[in-house]
Amino acid sequence: MTQTINKSALFNASCLALITTAFSFSIRAGILPQLGDSFGLSAEQLGFINSMWFLGFPISMILGGLFYHIIGPANIMRIAFVTHTLGILMTIFADGYTTLLISTLFIGFGNGCTEAACNPLIADMYSGVTLNKMLNRFHMWFPGGIVLGSLVSKFMTDGGFAWQTQVWVMMIPTIAYAVLFFGKTFPQPKVEGAASLGSNLKAMISPVFIFLFFAMALTAITEFGPQQWVGLIMGASGASPMLILALTTGVMAIGRFFAGPVVKALGQTGVLLGGAIFAALGIFMFSTVTGPMAYLAAFVFAIGVCYFWPVMIGAVAQRVPLSGALGMSIIGGVGMFSTAIFQPFIGSWIDTSTATHSAAGLTGSALELAAGQETLQKIMIFPGILIVLFIIFFIWQKGSKPATAAAH
Repeated sequence: MTQTINKSALFNASCLALITTAFSFSIRAGILPQLGDSFGLSAEQLGFINSMWFLGFPISMILGGLFYHIIGPANIMRIAFVTHTLGILMTIFADGYTTLLISTLFIGFGNGCTEAACNPLIADMYSGVTLNKMLNRFHMWFPGGIVLGSLVSKFMTDGGFAWQTQVWVMMIPTIAYAVLFFGKTFPQPKVEGAASLGSNLKAMISPVFIFLFFAMALTAITEFGPQQWVGLIMGASGASPMLILALTTGVMAIGRFFAGPVVKALGQTGVLLGGAIFAALGIFMFSTVTGPMAYLAAFVFAIGVCYFWPVMIGAVAQRVPLSGALGMSIIGGVGMFSTAIFQPFIGSWIDTSTATHSAAGLTGSALELAAGQETLQKIMIFPGILIVLFIIFFIWQKGSKPATAAAH
């Protein structure tokens, strides 16, 4: 007898798991100054602690993709729950730098497990335009959770709550997703052959997958690059960096919720091309405006990067279905690795620009603003390349039906 699959419960549990990821991103960012004060940590040490989040994420994503069809999404989410819980508790009871490094690595590992399990899980439950809509609604909870977590952290910090209390809040969605997933029947892979590692690897040497692999590296740094540095740059421009972050992630969450009609109207290739154009325009505006106009720049930028991550994963699921869970995990992993790899380059651009403008006589906030805006103009190269690539992809894929259409 076939057991009924409760799609709604599985999807809602997936969203709660992604909220845990978002909380770990935003609340940890909010308590960084307190962690530095409590343990006497330097900015460099805090930076290494943060880097553990980005390191654990792609490692578990790729491992989860490799073993998805062997151990299944239910077991991957059990591992996510254990590592999330370990990471949160180790953070709360940390006794110094090393414990914080390990705890953040555990949390990052749990976050990667969530992506590795839930992306293919959603791809196996839905198809066509509905798949794109549901992937976007799932991924809306990353920016949506960041908005929520940022507000929680700000409220609790302003209210004088200890940083440990803020970390306890991360256990709420963690326990909730574990309860929702418990005892549920998970769907079987819908594409015949997707469970074979040999089929996965063969599919990943296809021209479409290789194209999406390199494009993902650029979409990820376009999305995360400016957000990593925009606080410093906009802080010197007269706009509030926290409001810019809230506006950007808020617009992204709303955009992803209503992704269905957008993807249906423009198609995956049209959405990706339009996103690259808006992202380039938004970064250009960031590099030239000051004061309240920065909020308009944030809105335009958010529209641009809003659909990149979920639609790129949806493109892999639909256009290279035999790559299976491994293909989706590799694409997500390269996005995270790209974000980490390009950060030193962006940092060196800021250093070079700062030295140049300092030699020209600028000081203080004027120096920070000039160096930051010049760096953002260099970052524009990423969406600029994407515009060219996605024009090619739009023409290349015009008239071709996603491969999964033949699989149903």
